[in-house]
Amino acid sequence: MAFTTVFRPVACLAVFLITVTAAGRAQSGRVGHLTLREQEVPRRLVGYGLVVGLEGTGDATFSAFDGATYTVQTVTNLLKRFGIEVPTDRMRLRNVAAVLVTAELSPYLRAGGRFDVQVSSLGDATSLRGGVLWMTPLVEDVGEPPIATAQGPLLLSGVSDDVYSWRGGTAGRIPDGGVLEVERAALPSLDSLRLLLRRPDLGTATRIAAVVNGSFGAGTAEVADPGTVKLTPPAADNIYGFLAAIDTLPISQSSAPRLVVDAQTGTVVAGGGLTVGAAVVSHRGVTLSISDGQAAPASAPGVITADEGATVQEIAAGLHAIGAAPREIAAIFEALRDIGALAAGVVIR
Repeated sequence: MAFTTVFRPVACLAVFLITVTAAGRAQSGRVGHLTLREQEVPRRLVGYGLVVGLEGTGDATFSAFDGATYTVQTVTNLLKRFGIEVPTDRMRLRNVAAVLVTAELSPYLRAGGRFDVQVSSLGDATSLRGGVLWMTPLVEDVGEPPIATAQGPLLLSGVSDDVYSWRGGTAGRIPDGGVLEVERAALPSLDSLRLLLRRPDLGTATRIAAVVNGSFGAGTAEVADPGTVKLTPPAADNIYGFLAAIDTLPISQSSAPRLVVDAQTGTVVAGGGLTVGAAVVSHRGVTLSISDGQAAPASAPGVITADEGATVQEIAAGLHAIGAAPREIAAIFEALRDIGALAAGVVIR
């Protein structure tokens, strides 16, 4: 296979391409990677707070009647708690942004345990870069008492000292920024033992049951449906030791061919052996021509030519090399799938 376009090997440096697995190959994993236990539903928390310390990139709040008035009101209420009265029409808060704080934590986390929190702007702040989350109460549902708090400096994904992320820096996270203060009165019960598959599949459920029965004896595991495997532990076994042993059991799994394209950044994630068949796709000034080895079209600006059997990595590298926009790359791979030239599921994010 050979490209006959402006594409050169050095252009590969412009491609953020991650090879995960060869498409359709069996992979070795563990039962614990594919399942979760029925009772272990994670706790999801949410809260409303303020990010302070911004460099003029916060909400456009020039008064209580102009811009994000909820940010002004929040700061006014906050200052009142410290005995400070400031008229809302005097507020100038370009260094403050109202945010939504979310988190997901284990149902077994005890009081004092820490967890990561995600922070996202609610208003028209242009960036949260350099901001610090003011201590924010977190609840499991609106109207319920808070059970945790979050605070700390934000870490923005894809943002360096001089480059903002493609999101504009309006979302980030705080590693270990949350602290659980109230734990559950009762931990999840293990009266009924069922493994829930993260991705329901009858073949995977059957293999999991076979592996468990092979290690602990016939009848220990039974497939209830494509997403559930029922467990009957040996009577003498410690229940937690039994579950830990099952988590570590090796299992082979077949991965269906998939290709993931980030329509914002142009990132392409695919299996190493995924190839494309003969096709011609023209989209917004970019033409991809994959020939069957007979008459290949002449090279021209904006045209990529390749032989049938070219890998997804090579096609993605060529598209990046001629400057194709992320959404154009996503549309081209979708078109290849639709006409049958790409035998894989295409996920656009």
